[in-house]
Amino acid sequence: GVIYPIVMGWQWGGGWLAAAGFSDFAGSTLVHSTGGAAALAGALLLGPRLGRFTKSGAGPVKPFAASSIPLVTVGVFILWLGWFGFNGGSQLAMGSFDDAVAVSNIFINTNLAACGGVLAAAAVTRLSGKTDVIQMLNGAIGGLVAITAEPLMPSPIAAILIGGVGGIIVVYGTKLLFSLKIDDVVGAIPAHLFAGIWGTLAVPITNPDTTFGAQLLGVVSINAFVFVVSLIVWSVMKATMGIRLSKEAEMKGTDVSETGVIAYAIRD
Repeated sequence: GVIYPIVMGWQWGGGWLAAAGFSDFAGSTLVHSTGGAAALAGALLLGPRLGRFTKSGAGPVKPFAASSIPLVTVGVFILWLGWFGFNGGSQLAMGSFDDAVAVSNIFINTNLAACGGVLAAAAVTRLSGKTDVIQMLNGAIGGLVAITAEPLMPSPIAAILIGGVGGIIVVYGTKLLFSLKIDDVVGAIPAHLFAGIWGTLAVPITNPDTTFGAQLLGVVSINAFVFVVSLIVWSVMKATMGIRLSKEAEMKGTDVSETGVIAYAIRD
């Protein structure tokens, strides 16, 4: 209710970033890396889950697997479908032939970028031995986030490549957070912050009306502002109401501790 309207006002509606030549069609930075920067601030203040990392940082003490791979997959497919409206709707018009064609191109590029993210994440994780389906799903999100800054201008091949780089960023971004002992439960920071930054900086590759300098200005100013303000908000909540579960709730799960019902009975 506060942070999003401020940064969006810098661009959409003729703000100072729009005047500087910054371009972000549907919000790779204004929406996605904004959320990712806020999440990073929260994850840093919250700290990792109990037992997530060893003292040496070599790896998790015990597995922290997703509860249900099918549910994760369904969730990603719902997001994937919704992205057609997210990107296509940002054309804001469909009453003319040119607008209808533009929306169609946006649909195609959005879908291809997601496919590129999936394939790239599959290929990269396969190099380590086994294809990681969770990273493939996160790769789809990374590809979608990356193309969101400019889904109209790229050719189909360019859209696949932009999404593919987004998928690769998700995989290695996850490894980076792991090495820094930052516990991102669902991989939101690599998929939204890192892939969002890439997609925004990649706009000049396909849109000749933009410049790398203007894109970099927008990325740095928006993410720095959001991170600092979010850090303050998280700090105030931590000092007052608290932001962490009890040890019992962390170990047993909020399903058991709050409702007395086991939501997931899945074991590896």
